[in-house]
Amino acid sequence: MPKAPLAAAFASVAGWAFDLFDLFLLLYVAGPVGRQIFPAHSETLSLAAVFASFAVSVLMRPAGAAVFGELADRKGRKAIMVTVLAGVGLSTAAMGLVPTYATIGVVAPIIFIVLRIIQGLFVGGVTATTHTLGIESVAPRWRGLMSGLVGGGGAGLGAAMASIVFLVVSTFFAGDAFDELGWRFMFFSGLLGALLSLFVLRKVEESPLWLAEQARAKTRAHTNPTANNTKRTRFRDLVAGRYRKILLINIAVTAGAGAQYYLTSGFLPTLLDSTIEMPASSRGTVLLVSSLVVVLSATAAGELSERIGRRKTMLGLGAINLVALPLITLTLAKTNPTSTGAVMLWACLLAMLANAAYAPVMAFLNERYPTALRSRGTAVSWNTGFMLGGLTPTFVNLLSPTIDDVPGRLAIFLIGALIVFLVAVSSSPETRGNLDHPALGAQPGNAGEAVSTAGEGRPSPDHRRSLH
Repeated sequence: MPKAPLAAAFASVAGWAFDLFDLFLLLYVAGPVGRQIFPAHSETLSLAAVFASFAVSVLMRPAGAAVFGELADRKGRKAIMVTVLAGVGLSTAAMGLVPTYATIGVVAPIIFIVLRIIQGLFVGGVTATTHTLGIESVAPRWRGLMSGLVGGGGAGLGAAMASIVFLVVSTFFAGDAFDELGWRFMFFSGLLGALLSLFVLRKVEESPLWLAEQARAKTRAHTNPTANNTKRTRFRDLVAGRYRKILLINIAVTAGAGAQYYLTSGFLPTLLDSTIEMPASSRGTVLLVSSLVVVLSATAAGELSERIGRRKTMLGLGAINLVALPLITLTLAKTNPTSTGAVMLWACLLAMLANAAYAPVMAFLNERYPTALRSRGTAVSWNTGFMLGGLTPTFVNLLSPTIDDVPGRLAIFLIGALIVFLVAVSSSPETRGNLDHPALGAQPGNAGEAVSTAGEGRPSPDHRRSLH
């Protein structure tokens, strides 16, 4: 693979990893943050408040996707990636500076939530760039693998990095010291993600598909300015035009995928801590290993989707998860916390299956939209769906009278999420190979043709080329 696509691929994976790393930090310090920033008369209410602040950040992601996705489609993927990566890192680090509730009272949770809102806006923008730049830059043959690397593998790497930081910080700030000060250094480590923006600025080249589309747009504007203005792809085409039905189905797919993630890998740190009550050192090791397993399983599932199709891969793994994930969750909750090997086995199976199922989603979404609308379409679909999925842990906590009730509620919500996922994927066409061919691009006149081709299951010229 040439150096330019490699740099874009690395930036996309690393950008999404640092993005998820910044989000994961709150999950790893949910207990201390709940006690320091959101104190309540019961542990479940305190945790619910923490996850509500997590949900606030998730709720802002679609807005960030719309704003930064629009900019990425107009100004380029690279420039916006630099901006959003820096924004996520700085807003995350600022959370470590928030005074405690005991110090400034109700102002503490207000400041914390405001920072979560800001972070959520930037996170939505990260999706608009990392999810698109990597797919558009690599050769067609590697798009499935790229989807798994960024969508699932990036999440696994982000969780792994968060686990490493947790292990290091909890070593230096053991016991009560972690509750008092250590959790702040967890947030300060978010600055590492901001540094990635410098790499993107200096080493990454713009998406070749986006550059080709811009060149065609200039040609059309020069030859027929009036036609160019009337055919320009607008945001309302995504939400109210011919792409509305596609958007709704894509949101349902990603909502089912997001719920699988948040109810398994996303909830795992809290499940191991509050429900199983596993020691911090062993817990960190389990989370690290399970995160690394996700990188392998998601990448493999993405590659499988390039061979047998996105739809078949998601339906097959989703059907397995419908039975496996609730059973594994209930079994894990009953496992002896001192049996590190057994806990690790079930945790790895849980994370592996859940993340593999949605590994092809990123490529699937990119292949559903033309170049001129791709950042917006992909980002809004992904972030709206993951916003809905991200709300599920909050409801699990709120509907659990005690900590012992959490595993049962998790199993019920997982079954519901998987039903949504399977129905939505069943309603979708096979998309493999339907990313716009560079020779055609995403001219508004061709955009509908690209979508209808996907619906009819006919391989595009781009896909035929990828087979050779």
